[in-house]
Amino acid sequence: MTGTYVDPKTARTTVADWCGTWLAGYATRRPRTVRQAQVHVAQIVTAFGPMPLSAVRPSAVRSWTVKLKTDGLADSYVYALHSRLSQILSDAVHDGLLARNPCSRRTSPKAGVQRPYVATTEQVWALHDAVPVHLRPAILLGAFVGLRTAEAVGLRVRDIDFLRGVVRPEQQGNGEPLKTETSRTLLPIPQELALKLSAAVTRWGGPYVVTDGTGRQTSTWAIERAIRSARPKVAGLPEEFRFHDLRHYLASLLIGSGLDVKVVQISGSALTSAKGLQCGSDLRFQR
Repeated sequence: MTGTYVDPKTARTTVADWCGTWLAGYATRRPRTVRQAQVHVAQIVTAFGPMPLSAVRPSAVRSWTVKLKTDGLADSYVYALHSRLSQILSDAVHDGLLARNPCSRRTSPKAGVQRPYVATTEQVWALHDAVPVHLRPAILLGAFVGLRTAEAVGLRVRDIDFLRGVVRPEQQGNGEPLKTETSRTLLPIPQELALKLSAAVTRWGGPYVVTDGTGRQTSTWAIERAIRSARPKVAGLPEEFRFHDLRHYLASLLIGSGLDVKVVQISGSALTSAKGLQCGSDLRFQR
């Protein structure tokens, strides 16, 4: 005897059915938190959706995390997906739908500590050339403007003064406000970068600077997927490299241009100080 009992009727509940119920109850969280959960749940349903909750075994969970890693997902993201599955199944246990959670420390992948990586100029441009042409403006916005993925996705053509060479982000890709007030800072950019972005806007059309290749807004997922696919093509680029690391590259450029390293560390966005703004407009934008 294990001391647990699950009604045979509820034992037939599938992972997909329970995930739907779980998400409905999770909807009271902040919109951004809910969207992240929805992305995780989509991955979980793809792998386990038709299975009854009771059929999910620890061995299946371990095989799933191995496959995710093989598919090129970062250790930290695989860890997050496992944690989400564990959370969902733990709530199923609490609700009396499952006798025991198959997720445990034994099935958990390593957390994957994110270490800042500063790419070389050659690597940045190689990455730029390796991603689909319509997504190349995103690499430029990350490496030479310091935008986050969601900020690059949400950047509209009207947010750039191409003649003056100034970028002013106003929203994230989903239309929500930027993460911090300092993210709204005017960001001067080299004239060569303004010309490249202008050429991309002319080529692809639409109201957004980074598009899906048909003039419509792209997504953060599409950019991250493109970087995962391009990483192996760039010599020396670690498999943990992600879009956010392009901001470290920009920070290194600004420090090399004379900006105090403490300003970069404290601000979190190297272009938020007056000196940083001047350095941003004076950056050497070349291969």
